[in-house]
Amino acid sequence: MNPTHILILRAILGVVFGVVLTRLFYPNASVVFMIGLCAVLVALSYLTEYLRRKKK
Repeated sequence: MNPTHILILRAILGVVFGVVLTRLFYPNASVVFMIGLCAVLVALSYLTEYLRRKKK
């Protein structure tokens, strides 16, 4: 897959899971907190890919 497609897919999944997790565990959280959580989820996906490739 093209790296751009991977970025878009990870961003969409990060937003979806970030919204679900925020609404499930912190229903009164602000939009800024939700955006931050989404960004952290996307960053963690890139970090885990980097660590996985580093092992090989």
